[in-house]
Amino acid sequence: QVQLVESGGGLVQTGGSLRLSCVASGTIYSLNRMGWYRQAPGKQRELVAGFFDGGKTDYANSVKGRFTISREIGKNRMDLQMNSLKPEDTAVYYCNVQVPTITRGVVSGYVEVWGQGTLVTVSS
Repeated sequence: QVQLVESGGGLVQTGGSLRLSCVASGTIYSLNRMGWYRQAPGKQRELVAGFFDGGKTDYANSVKGRFTISREIGKNRMDLQMNSLKPEDTAVYYCNVQVPTITRGVVSGYVEVWGQGTLVTVSS
């Protein structure tokens, strides 16, 4: 079973920076699809930044120019560098990996694996 361990959350002031890290362990076939999501109180979970098929990246409009996603496949690690933080960035941040299921040698589907979440709080 794949497990995700997150770190780096905390309390920062407006304009500050944090770096979140996610490390995957267990039986892993591919980490091609992975990203960071966040959920603020009373709101839906949303994509912050992610890697998708072909290595293409995508960012939420609200974080473009401030956040940078990176990964190191050899270490099964994905980071999110967050700069110029704003109070509206306050949320629980989740690491997500879509693990392919293999049936008779071909990809038959994907199973989403989520980390436990790490709280980021940005003070006014």
